[in-house]
Amino acid sequence: MKRSLKWLAVLTTIGMLFVLLGGALVTKTESGMGCGRSWPLCNGELVPTDITPELVIELAHRLVSGALGIMVLILAIWSWKAIGHIRETKFLAFLSFFFILLQGLIGAAAVIWGQNDFVLAIHFGISLISFAAVFLLTLLIFEVDKKFNAEKVIIDKRMTTHIIGITVYSFIVVYTGALVRHTNASLVCPDWPLCVNSTPGLPENLYQWVQMGHRAAAGLIFIWIAYATFLAIRNYKHQRVVYWSWIIAFILVSLQVISGALVIFSRLNLYIALGHAFFISCLFGVLSYLILLVSRNKKNSQSLSKPNAFEQEERKTVPPAQ
Repeated sequence: MKRSLKWLAVLTTIGMLFVLLGGALVTKTESGMGCGRSWPLCNGELVPTDITPELVIELAHRLVSGALGIMVLILAIWSWKAIGHIRETKFLAFLSFFFILLQGLIGAAAVIWGQNDFVLAIHFGISLISFAAVFLLTLLIFEVDKKFNAEKVIIDKRMTTHIIGITVYSFIVVYTGALVRHTNASLVCPDWPLCVNSTPGLPENLYQWVQMGHRAAAGLIFIWIAYATFLAIRNYKHQRVVYWSWIIAFILVSLQVISGALVIFSRLNLYIALGHAFFISCLFGVLSYLILLVSRNKKNSQSLSKPNAFEQEERKTVPPAQ
């Protein structure tokens, strides 16, 4: 495989992480209106004159997202031509560009017309899908040269159910986390893990429900991933790709929970908050890779059940038992 394609894939994957973190930064610093109600220009100007920190953050996010949109398009077309014979390539190429384009359009609509917080919370999830598609495309590009081989992985039905369930559920966790940011509900519950540790009880208003709903969702996915990791350690040591994917997933979800608690204790420290967004992005990438393995599972199971040419010939020569 051409080294230039590999470099493009790696840089685009890293760039997509910056897009995700940039979007989180815009939300956490309340810089969404840094350029006013103007898009793609900033306050109606090609070169802004009234420079503010919010304008710099919003404009930088727009420029990075635009540049990555072009890079994703080039990667999608190049991958389509270079490794289009691989079953997943064309679907992932389409998915990567479609969702980064959709993300840009939703962002533009939010600037020009404004959006409900519950709608804006979808924005991060859409960017996450585009990142996952780019990440999987990158793995496919490296897989061609057999840098690692995950084509013969066999996953049982129970593990398949956990992989699909956790991946779908992780999107709900992502949405609730984004909703916490967009509704400014991050500090409505000053304690952790309960809203007020001294007087535990049901949340008293919408913002507390949003915050505690996200904490409950995050707690459940931590327990679920821990159980799936236990199954992987017990049953998949011989399939290193599955084994290590779950180990990494458990490490990431643990860091996600820890950083979520530290966000509260530090009273919204910006670097910890961005780390919180980074860990969930990486976790979703790992879960998406497990979904890719599941999509290959049926084909691998069928090929495993079919005897090879030597076995077929051997069966012909062995006389039937009397």
